[in-house]
Amino acid sequence: MKRLVPLILLSALSTPTIAADKFSICWSIYVGWMPWAYGAEQGIVDKWADKYGIEIDVVQINDYIESINQYTAGQFDACTMTNMDALTIPAAGGVDSTALVVGDFSNGNDGVVLKGTDSLSDIKGQNVNLVELSVSHYLLARGLESVGLSEADVKVVNTSDADMVGIYGTDEVTSVVTWNPLLSEIAGMPESNVVFDSASIPGEIIDLLVINTQTLNDNPDLGKALVGAWYEIMATMSSDGDSSVAARTYMAEASGTDLAGYDAQLDSTSMFYEPAAAVSFTNSDELVKTMQYVADFSFDHGLLGEGAPDSGFIGIEMPAGTFGDSANIGLRFDSTYMQMAADGKL
Repeated sequence: MKRLVPLILLSALSTPTIAADKFSICWSIYVGWMPWAYGAEQGIVDKWADKYGIEIDVVQINDYIESINQYTAGQFDACTMTNMDALTIPAAGGVDSTALVVGDFSNGNDGVVLKGTDSLSDIKGQNVNLVELSVSHYLLARGLESVGLSEADVKVVNTSDADMVGIYGTDEVTSVVTWNPLLSEIAGMPESNVVFDSASIPGEIIDLLVINTQTLNDNPDLGKALVGAWYEIMATMSSDGDSSVAARTYMAEASGTDLAGYDAQLDSTSMFYEPAAAVSFTNSDELVKTMQYVADFSFDHGLLGEGAPDSGFIGIEMPAGTFGDSANIGLRFDSTYMQMAADGKL
C-alpha cells in the first residue's frame, strides 16, 4: 500500500485540466489495487469507457506517495490511496475528493515486525523504521496503545518503502512497520515476528479509488464507467474456474510475486467483491468512528495543515454522518455509484 503523507497545500489546483471526454487514473502496486492493472490490460476499463463515450487512461506510478501528489496537483482525475492519505494529502491540500470505490480494508496486510522477539511490548526503547506519517505510522500508534505504550516510548525512523527490505537485513534494524508485499518478505526473514497487524484494527485502513469531486460532479459517466469496470473485474476475481486463476495470476506477476503469494495477500485483505458489501460498509456508523480515529491521529501529527485548530478542521462527509466542519468538506464517501452497481443500473 501505500501510503504516506507529506503535506502539500495545492488549493489552487483543485480541478484537473484534462479534456472533458478524456480522463486518467493512477495506481500503485498493492494487492487491493492490482485489479486496475488487470482491467487495463484486458480492455475492461476501455469497454466501460466506450459504453459511456469517454476515454480513460490507467497509469501505474511506481512511488505510492508520488501518485497521490500528482493526483493532488491535478495531473490525474482519480488515484488509488488509503482513507488516511486521502484526508492528509489531497483534502488537506485543498482538493475536494470523493471515495468513489471502497475496495477493501487491510485485515493483516499491514504489520509491525520485531527481530528476535515475539512480544510487542519489547518494542519499547527501539528505533522503529517505517514510512513516517503513513498508515504504517498510524498502525504503530494503535499497536503501542494496545500494550500501554506511546510514541514517546520509541524512536520513529523515516524509511522509504523502497528501502525497507534491504535495511531490515542489517544488524542495526530490529523493528519495522510496513505493508504487503514487503511485510510478507520481511516476515519470512530469520528471527522475524509479526507482533501486531491490521487484523487487530479491522476496517480502519481502507483502500480506495479517490476521484476529484468537481470532476465527478461534472462527469457522472466517468464515475459509472470506473465503478462498472471495477465490479466486472471483481466478478472475475471471485468466480470459480480458470478465469479467476488467470486474473489473479496476472495480478500476482504484475506485483512481483506468484499466485500463491498473491492469494496469501488476498487472505489478509477484506475485499468487497460485491458492491452491496461495499455499500453496507460505506453507509455504516462504524466508518464515522474510524474516520474520527484517523482525523485525531492526523491532527496530533500536524497533518491537517498549520492552521488546523482541531481534528475536525476538515469535514469528512459520509452517508451515516459528517465528522468535522460541514462548511469545510474535503473528503466525501459516496456510495451512490456503488449502489448503482448493486442495483444493476450501470
